[in-house]
Amino acid sequence: MRRTSRIIRIRRSPEHGPTPPTRRSARAAAALAAGVLAVSLTACGGDDGGESDGGDDKGKASGDTGTTVTLPKLDGQTLEVAAVWTGAEQKNFKQVLAEFEKRTGAKVTFVPAQDPIINFLGSKIAGGAPPDVAMLPQPGAIKQAVEKNWAKPLGPEAAKQLAKNYSQGWQDIGKVDGKQYGVYYKAANKSLIWYNAQVFENAGASEPKTWDELLNTAQMVYDSGVTPFSVGGADGWTLTDWFENIYLSQAGPEKYDQLAKHEIKWTDPSVKEALTTLAQVWGKKDYVAGGAQGALQTEFPASVTQTFTGGDQPKAGMVYEGDFVQVNIGETKAKVGTDAKVFPFPAVGDTPPVVSGGDAAVILEDSEAAQALVTFLASPDAASIQAKLGGYLSPNKNVPSSAYPNEVQQKMAKALIDAGDDFRFDMSDQAPQAFGGTPGKGEWKALQDFLKNPADIAGTQAKLEADAAAAYGN
Repeated sequence: MRRTSRIIRIRRSPEHGPTPPTRRSARAAAALAAGVLAVSLTACGGDDGGESDGGDDKGKASGDTGTTVTLPKLDGQTLEVAAVWTGAEQKNFKQVLAEFEKRTGAKVTFVPAQDPIINFLGSKIAGGAPPDVAMLPQPGAIKQAVEKNWAKPLGPEAAKQLAKNYSQGWQDIGKVDGKQYGVYYKAANKSLIWYNAQVFENAGASEPKTWDELLNTAQMVYDSGVTPFSVGGADGWTLTDWFENIYLSQAGPEKYDQLAKHEIKWTDPSVKEALTTLAQVWGKKDYVAGGAQGALQTEFPASVTQTFTGGDQPKAGMVYEGDFVQVNIGETKAKVGTDAKVFPFPAVGDTPPVVSGGDAAVILEDSEAAQALVTFLASPDAASIQAKLGGYLSPNKNVPSSAYPNEVQQKMAKALIDAGDDFRFDMSDQAPQAFGGTPGKGEWKALQDFLKNPADIAGTQAKLEADAAAAYGN
């Protein structure tokens, strides 16, 4: 499960596209999202919020999604959809595909893919058997698919759904050279820290709002006899997310954009400062469950479940990651909003970070059926089905809030939609896949090595820069 921006104003001109965001706009939007989350996410029930609105929206959320989009009859046609999703995420998406089958008569097969998905697709294409549609988790992957002449532009019906249901910013990140290739079906808020409520209560800890307060909270949890943090270091993408939240809040949006494009080097002093800050957690003795070696053997799902099992003596009191953590909490007996609570990633610099990511549907084999599926995925009908199942956020602004199963997710979805075009995408997902999205290589590997040895800041910067220069070609 590949997940992944600080909320920042995007200004556009017809001739030049997006222009750099300002610190002031970043602060305003971050305050909006952080305020919504801080006030509302910690006292919510886990099971009853989805019925609060009632009425027609509730009917849509329960599977009767209505017909906001007209689909063609596709009896006898077959499609393959590839994604890296596993477990509950894959199971829930298959329910969306089943609704498409019901409406059109087409037969859709889900094809499990491996990270990096671009390599997986390359093998499929070389073998003459590409999937019809692929869910790509990075803007960089969409760009690569276009450059390799794999991706096909979206047709007018899909474009119509995008224009009706998505902010301009979410449309634009699915474009390459002005053409629309991607529909961002799934989004993520990746600036959240989840915590075991009983551990915090036993430690006398409260939710921190700044980095210094987070360190104080961690010490209180440690003093109560519980390791403060669970880190899924076996999955390098979780480590990039830690870095990006710190860097964005500390260095600011302008530097963030520059580093994302490799316009400044990873040997820049701002990177040193962020790594130094990160080492205050990763390098603190007994602050990470299992130590560095244990964390490097812990995959993301286990990093969550071990935080919410074991009664009042779990392996850790807190785990950092996005809204999708709820899917993994659901594998435990903990209830979101009661046993498992959440607070926004604390401000390291002037403002707290808000990092977003997402997965976009891209057509590889153009056909009426493939275009119809992507059109469906761009509609509120499709997103409402998966929204009700939990662990999912949609950037589609016309998905009713009542489609989400609890108040926690309703508030997260509202913060995402209220941001409009005020967002930034995960930095590693904007990078070439060789640097920002490949297990055992590039940024993933460099930060795994840094988790193992947080004292080696200069060496980590040098390795990051060497790998980035090779991947970006500059």
